[in-house]
Amino acid sequence: MSNSSSLTEFLLLAFADTWELQLLHFLLFLGIYLAALLGNGLIITAIACDHHLHTPMYFFLLNLSLLDLGTISTTVPKSVANSLWNTRAISYLGCAAQVFLFFFLLGGEYSLLTVMSYDRYVAICKPLHYGTIMGSRACVKMAAAAWASGFLNALLHTGNTFSIPLCKGNVVDQFFCEIPQILKLSCSDSYLREVGLSVVSLCLVFGCFVFIVVSYVQIFTAVLRIPSEQGRHKAFSMCLPHLAVVSLFVITAVFAYLKPPSLSSPALDLVVAVLYSVVPPAVNPLIYSMRNKELKDALKRVVSWTFFSSGNIAFALHK
Repeated sequence: MSNSSSLTEFLLLAFADTWELQLLHFLLFLGIYLAALLGNGLIITAIACDHHLHTPMYFFLLNLSLLDLGTISTTVPKSVANSLWNTRAISYLGCAAQVFLFFFLLGGEYSLLTVMSYDRYVAICKPLHYGTIMGSRACVKMAAAAWASGFLNALLHTGNTFSIPLCKGNVVDQFFCEIPQILKLSCSDSYLREVGLSVVSLCLVFGCFVFIVVSYVQIFTAVLRIPSEQGRHKAFSMCLPHLAVVSLFVITAVFAYLKPPSLSSPALDLVVAVLYSVVPPAVNPLIYSMRNKELKDALKRVVSWTFFSSGNIAFALHK
């Protein structure tokens, strides 16, 4: 393959050479994917159906679950299918679509996490003005801005990456089409445009990170001033899940895209990619529901209703 115009497909990373290990990868990734579908699906259903959860915090959480579902659905099903059918191929257009969707959803998620930190800041530091500042129209605009920023980011990176001549084969050393791995196939010095665009994106990412840090410094300062232990516990319960999700997302993604070349190895790149692209969508529902009584109660109602409805249907069919 001499250049990108002659490329019709890419070859993704094979997890193993033997059928038994490929089957293990298939079962492991399928299990994680189904867990992510179940967890995020339950949260979306609970928030949509329970009017007690029709508040800004849960509106943003619903959007986060949608983004998580999209993120893991962009990468894992193709990898699972390849393991099952013992192939590594992904079409050129399929690879471009995967890059676009992944960056769109990942960028939107980071922007949404920034918005969620502002929501927590207003709720704890300016509770009397919360209803005015975080009105329904303002929340919709913030969520739309998060999705739009992800779309624009993905459009720029995808267009730029696939306009670069690729002259070093078609083997992508990752289980999905990841930009750093595609850039390794580029001709000498032709990747500098993408590096420049990445620097601009990193400045925006750093700006959002600083905003999140400053928000939480003010949040924890306000929480420590709360006289009652119960009030402090409730405030921390509202903030700690979001902070845990942000930390997991930022640490793994930054390490994946900013680690020095000397630390790069196929095994390490694979582990880091799984950590930032597969693990967060699967564990985010667990993190958010673990310390949230309202959400846990709503999830119990959804599960109870589901089993009750299934039982009624089964009884009716049996009759």
